[in-house]
Amino acid sequence: MEVSLVTVLLLALCLSCLLLLFRGDGRGTKARLPPGPQPLPFIGNLLHLDTKNIIKSLLALNKEYGSIFTVYMGLRPVVVLCGYQAVKEALVDQGEEFSGRGDMPVLFRFTQGNGIAFSNGEKWKILRRFAIQTLRDFGMGRRSIEERIQEEARCLVKEFARMKEAFDPTFLLGCSVSNVICSVVFGDRFDYEDQQFLTFIGLINDNFRLFSSSWAQMYNIFPHIMYYLPGPHNQIFSNFEKLRTLVKEIAKAHQATLDPSCPRDFMDSFLLKMQQEKEDPLSFFHTDTLIMTTHNLFFAGTETISTTLRYALLILMKFPEVTAKVQEEIAKVVGSERSPSIADRAQMPYTDAVIHEVQRFADIIPMGIPHALTKDTRFQGCFFPEGTNVLPFLHSVHRDPTQFKNPEMFDPAHFLDAPPPLPRPSPFFLGPPGKRLCLGEGLARMELFLFLATLLQRFTFQPTCPREQLDISPLMSGIGSVPRPYAFRALSR
Repeated sequence: MEVSLVTVLLLALCLSCLLLLFRGDGRGTKARLPPGPQPLPFIGNLLHLDTKNIIKSLLALNKEYGSIFTVYMGLRPVVVLCGYQAVKEALVDQGEEFSGRGDMPVLFRFTQGNGIAFSNGEKWKILRRFAIQTLRDFGMGRRSIEERIQEEARCLVKEFARMKEAFDPTFLLGCSVSNVICSVVFGDRFDYEDQQFLTFIGLINDNFRLFSSSWAQMYNIFPHIMYYLPGPHNQIFSNFEKLRTLVKEIAKAHQATLDPSCPRDFMDSFLLKMQQEKEDPLSFFHTDTLIMTTHNLFFAGTETISTTLRYALLILMKFPEVTAKVQEEIAKVVGSERSPSIADRAQMPYTDAVIHEVQRFADIIPMGIPHALTKDTRFQGCFFPEGTNVLPFLHSVHRDPTQFKNPEMFDPAHFLDAPPPLPRPSPFFLGPPGKRLCLGEGLARMELFLFLATLLQRFTFQPTCPREQLDISPLMSGIGSVPRPYAFRALSR
């Protein structure tokens, strides 16, 4: 069934499901929300949103209505923030008011508002505080985690060196990056041929692709209807259930060997917290919360970073002159005998600028993740009632001409000393800033630098087609941006 047919079907079903859909609570419908396109009954602004290219649709509305406007996802109003200034003013300057997690039905069906990323209120604060402290206890932000990344980068180099023919790096990059978060959450890395590990990586990778499809966008707009319709979107929930089963199995194995006096990893610490609070009816530490929190950590710590690395290698093949400058800097600062370290980054401004520019240009989470108002709030002359959904449109930040001289071009100079009147940009790349800042942002920056510097120290990557034929535009772009498949030869240096 084609998406266009599903859209027609939805238009008909929307009118016949008035009673079902009229559950919308109307928050903000009488409030002074920003202007936007006129919604139609029941379907909202569906006709203004191309679910195959929702980024393009939002950019067109940004051009027409300015940096802040309202769109209706079915009956649900969503305030869209565009550009660096609007996103910063909301999520940083008024961070407390904008710190709620907004509605994303395609994920809520699985999470039910559980885990760190999708909980709200006191639950979110307690889980986040616990996670930050526990991750620090197991090396996050310390020398020990750097050594784990270096070890994994060396394993990745060995795997690349074994490949005598051209290959797609997606699988190996996913395994290497995932093993870093595995060492913190599960206490150990996995062999690249471990079947349970491969299944885990495959499910996360498949869901990232499905989240970016038009089917997922339609589910977010019409969840009450899409819930009952057949289609590829149902694979998302099937994958989620398989992930739930895998995490449960790992948790049971941890529980069977748990030593209360010596927790080995994040999962042990969570299980101990569950035991400590098992008599507390108000405790937030339960098995479902453990599963959702583990999933949150793995998705953020695997897919976004490995996809950024995939984009980086593709872009660097497209621009060999940039690659040559990075490799020259690596040779000068690191040499060829030792592994790159985080201490080297301060002496490698060009490499650091390239990584930032890859993150900006690759635009891995272009739509951001929805936020919600934690209380009634005035913002830029508008009044948002508590609970209003707000979408920080990160693509518009990454392409903001007030921040970047050539926003549509890949140019590492964007993150070198910018000439007046442009400031040196404050990047929002791994997710929106503010109170909901990604827990692993510091870890992600370490991984991107160490993995990329190590790979370029050891290899030059040769595409299987002429460089001018390399397409660095995304294959699909929705909740995430998915790079086009490619293969290369890893030539030892």
